[in-house]
Amino acid sequence: MKIQVFSGQAPGLATLFGSEMWERFSYYGMRALLVLYMVDHLLEPARMERALGLAALKNALESVSGPLGPQPFASQIYGLYTGLVYLTPILGGFVADRWLGRTRTIALGAGLMVAGHFMMAYEPFFLIALSLIAFGCGAFKPNISTQVGELYARDDPRRDRAYSIFYVGINIGAFLAPLVCGTLGETVGWHYGFASAGVGMAIGLATYLSGLSRLPPAPPPLKVRPTPTERRQFRRAFLGILVLFLPSALFWAAFEQQGNTIALWAAQHTDRGVGLFGWRAEIPVTWFQAFNPLMIFLFTPPLVAFWGNLARKGREPSTMRKLSVGCLGVSLSYGVMAVAAWMSDGGKASWLWLLAYFIVLTLSELHFSPITLSLVSHLAPAGSRSALMGAWFSSMFLGNLLAGLIGSFWTSLSGASFFLLVSSLGVGAAIIVEVARFPLRGVLR
Repeated sequence: MKIQVFSGQAPGLATLFGSEMWERFSYYGMRALLVLYMVDHLLEPARMERALGLAALKNALESVSGPLGPQPFASQIYGLYTGLVYLTPILGGFVADRWLGRTRTIALGAGLMVAGHFMMAYEPFFLIALSLIAFGCGAFKPNISTQVGELYARDDPRRDRAYSIFYVGINIGAFLAPLVCGTLGETVGWHYGFASAGVGMAIGLATYLSGLSRLPPAPPPLKVRPTPTERRQFRRAFLGILVLFLPSALFWAAFEQQGNTIALWAAQHTDRGVGLFGWRAEIPVTWFQAFNPLMIFLFTPPLVAFWGNLARKGREPSTMRKLSVGCLGVSLSYGVMAVAAWMSDGGKASWLWLLAYFIVLTLSELHFSPITLSLVSHLAPAGSRSALMGAWFSSMFLGNLLAGLIGSFWTSLSGASFFLLVSSLGVGAAIIVEVARFPLRGVLR
């Protein structure tokens, strides 16, 4: 596998691949359980009182949105938490670029996440644990993503494909997480699921530290004023990020429903029965969270090969065209769910509808997420790469906040109406990307 996957790539890619794989195992393992844990367990009145600060958070949110039942409250916590995960990279990138350097910042972030995941096993520390994981993610994620780009020269054509391979590592971890953490959480106990996520993050930290010799030396923390050329590069990169900020937020607001309302759809409105030769079983709810990452590493090799073949013929789609295809794809995936809700008419829909949804969603993600990481790494000057990567992740912060807000309408709208609302976000994002292509031809590829 190593020869096939990493052939022709920089040696350090395998180290970053493995480190990110285990980090994503921890993150998605906890995320697979989070909404179900809150709705079915933590937000019962007696337990909620034991969680430090949770009642105060509920009162603060209700002062803005009005009374919140368990599901809307859980949705808003989910949105705040996942949003914070993508806001803190601004701080993590700044710390790495100006003070600690990338390697020490990544190690610090991994340590915070290990502590946070283990603290999730204790109800009183729920909000503290979420905060540690979010800030740890902020230190880890932009810097390890930036290090992938630093394995290659600025004009190296392998960069896009390296990020796609790196993205496979992300999704191997995300695939295994619901199967391990989700199964433990659903069948043995919630806290066992959360603790297993902590074990995965500890393995990720060990993987990174053991492979440091394979990584090129990162630029030292920036101690001097940037040159005029670096300032021009920074403005060019920031302009590209700014223009794509809103479509990225809309894309992720739709995409992140899979860990929120799609999990509730799987639990409440899906016939999860699978039968063969008289044998019948039910697919655990959390296992549906493994569909997307499984398809990522099934679809990535043929898609990368397809793009490579088109590139040899001079016909590979531009970065901007890939992004607009990704936005339309996420819209279509929720169109599939709207049809499923309409046809089930209040009953339970076949799990095959979720399979179709995840196929379309995955293809849209492959046209959007790894491509944007490659784009930011390409545009940013060396001394500001982590900070600009953090700025880019902040678009996902806005997207996740929107995801939580939109998810709070789940109980007040019909299934078909809700999914059509989410679908419209992807259409809006695609329109903005297409409009932006023309004035930014000189900035974005």
